[in-house]
Amino acid sequence: MNPAVKTNPTVENPSHFGYLTERMNNYRESVLTKKAYIDAERALLATESYQEHQNQPAVMKRALMLQNILENMSIYIEDETLIVGNQASGNKDAPIFPEYTLEFVLNELDLFDQRDGDVFYITEETKEQLRRIAPFWENNNLRARAGALLPDEVNVFMETGFFGMEGKMNSGDAHLAVDYQKMLAVGLQGYEQRAREAKAALDLTQPENIDKYHFYNSVFITIDAVKTYAERFSKLAAKKAEVETDPARRAELLEISRITAKVPYQPADTFHEAIQAVWFIQLILQIESNGHSLSYGRFDQYMNPYLVHDLEKGKITEAAAVELLTNLWIKTLTVNKVRSQSHTFSSAGSPLYQNVTIGGQTTDKKDAVNQMSYLVLKSVAQTKLPQPNLSVRYHAGLEQDFMNECIEVMKLGFGMPAFNNDEVIIPSFKNIGVSEEDAYNYSAIGCVETAVPGKWGYRCTGMSYMNFPKILMIAMNDGIDPVSGKRFVKGYGHFSQMKSYEELSEAWDKTVRELTRMSVIVENAIDLGLEREVPDILCSTLTEDCIGRGKTLKEGGAIYDFISGLQVGIANLSDSLAAIKQLVFEEQKMTTSELWEALMNNYQGERGQEIQQMILHDVPKYGNDDDAVDCLGTKAYDSYIEEVKKYPNTRYGRGPIGGVRYSGTSSISANVGQGKGTMATPDGRNAWTPLAEGCSPTHNMDKNGPTAVLKTVAKLPTEEIIGGVLLNQKVNPQTLAKESDKQKLIMLLRAFFNKLHGYHIQYNVVSRETLIDAQIHPEKHRDLIVRVAGYSAFFHVLSKATQDDIIARTEHTL
Repeated sequence: MNPAVKTNPTVENPSHFGYLTERMNNYRESVLTKKAYIDAERALLATESYQEHQNQPAVMKRALMLQNILENMSIYIEDETLIVGNQASGNKDAPIFPEYTLEFVLNELDLFDQRDGDVFYITEETKEQLRRIAPFWENNNLRARAGALLPDEVNVFMETGFFGMEGKMNSGDAHLAVDYQKMLAVGLQGYEQRAREAKAALDLTQPENIDKYHFYNSVFITIDAVKTYAERFSKLAAKKAEVETDPARRAELLEISRITAKVPYQPADTFHEAIQAVWFIQLILQIESNGHSLSYGRFDQYMNPYLVHDLEKGKITEAAAVELLTNLWIKTLTVNKVRSQSHTFSSAGSPLYQNVTIGGQTTDKKDAVNQMSYLVLKSVAQTKLPQPNLSVRYHAGLEQDFMNECIEVMKLGFGMPAFNNDEVIIPSFKNIGVSEEDAYNYSAIGCVETAVPGKWGYRCTGMSYMNFPKILMIAMNDGIDPVSGKRFVKGYGHFSQMKSYEELSEAWDKTVRELTRMSVIVENAIDLGLEREVPDILCSTLTEDCIGRGKTLKEGGAIYDFISGLQVGIANLSDSLAAIKQLVFEEQKMTTSELWEALMNNYQGERGQEIQQMILHDVPKYGNDDDAVDCLGTKAYDSYIEEVKKYPNTRYGRGPIGGVRYSGTSSISANVGQGKGTMATPDGRNAWTPLAEGCSPTHNMDKNGPTAVLKTVAKLPTEEIIGGVLLNQKVNPQTLAKESDKQKLIMLLRAFFNKLHGYHIQYNVVSRETLIDAQIHPEKHRDLIVRVAGYSAFFHVLSKATQDDIIARTEHTL
């Protein structure tokens, strides 16, 4: 292996975690400096296949499409890499998925490189290629057909974008992890054999078995296509080896050729084989479908046996294993996705949310930290990239040495790792019907949401956005959205005529429940569209028990199937209710009409500014451990939590355990996008500005330090918010400069998780001054990575609105 580089700008504390090897440093640099282009190749191959197989059942159409792509797409092997496989014609290029939609792509062809953030480049040739295939896909894609399923009753919500369904109609689902442990153990050949046995047992006189027959055939086609894709790399590596003059690189290419001729079709036996097999599957799942939050699951648990075996047999050194890991993380960054401009407002920074989970407990309730857990921390620290998204499962018995290492990674300032709490999540899972063994085997998915790898259906979170402050404004306006002027619900009185806080509270309760019901109608229609139009065959194959049931994931193939939406602006809602209750109805410092007029005028004018200042300075705020405000928000949230549980999803009663909905606060960067469409709110917030993200307090309203914030968040019904309770915190790097400061943070984390039963927490360790300078001089801060929400992104690629939102967050000291 190449020697380590003596200087590495990507690591601020190199003496602790060491350096990238020279080749990996060069590889990282080449990926980071590569411009991201729109790539039409996948779209052309998908169109070709769909045109040829229009008469086929949906599952066969999808399998044959993936086969055509994997057999004919461009492949390449970079000089620096030890792991092979590419999503598009070039690293970081974004393939197009016309079977979902071409609408936004065609509308924005000349605008991709004009964006404020999430910029893509596109050639004139690519534009012409996409325009040429467009007629075939007109009214012949997911967006068109899911849209046709939507009842007229929800038209107003689609017209206004109220539920934020843009991403759901333009792409696949994902938001899950497959069972990599089983895949490595049996190879795809193991799944193929099981499908053959299941197909042979079908009684085709039973009507439902006709669909199963075609599903199993689609599994065979898909597995064979993956095998062919891997073999193409085996041949390419061998061909490159023939002309390679460097003996060391020639040997590496021959080893790549050997490995890719074997995995992922056959079981993996070595660490290198396991890494390559995992990458192939992770990659091809994202070639099959462009759904994001496709995660690696409990990486340290399924990879450690291969590491230990190879170390004991002398087949690998620890340094070589770390290099392979850094190679994998750089490869992970090469996958890209283009979103519509409006969708980027809620997913700023082009995140793919590919989460790696380490730590936690074994299924027999022991500390699961192992040698691989430490190497993942080390390798992630060396690469210092926004992908993969690293999560640590915390539990009361998590060893102190490992906690110390986690904080050392955190000190590097790229927003990782995030922590999820076993002490809350495992009991919550058991309460909804997850077996104890499976509950102990959960992993983080995407941002902060959690699920059981290989047994959970799509979208454990990520369905409808519920903009709580906007819903409050609708409740106050007799059911009419003040921004669009359209009626959203029946209406329960206008705020200017209300005589008590209880009257407003009742209007909120009825309004949020009615809108929750509407969100379910929208979600179900789009889910049915996804089920009928774009089933994912490889993803279904690798999720239990799709093969056993002969069903795709959308048809109910998963063991468990729970979903949640995203509730945005919890702090704004709490602060708004507190202001109204205190200033209007208790102290009577303003009338209902005065406050409403101030909101309509965006707090302009002398009286409007006076009202705004009273709200901002005279009323307690969420995040300061004050029941007067915290409990108001919790009670209001309960209305949504109670209501959403009533409505099953489209898989209910079709096989999975659950099939119902729960709550989740993983709002990604939707607080910025949702704020753009929300007028002034009663918490003193001005119109069109960002909302509070996740369950974090409104910027600079948490005045009593981090402990008060944690105590406020702990008042939320965490055991009911199973879709994730996202808490972002920011500290100055100087706050963690001393060893004693690091120990203070560890004690704070342990108290939050052990005593207060917190669900999740993550930190931005960066100063406000650095962020401001990076905004002014992006060229000086190319490697600056920040925690946006439940994910990290390079600061310079974010829109100014998202940058401003991060800069404005409260900076705590310990």
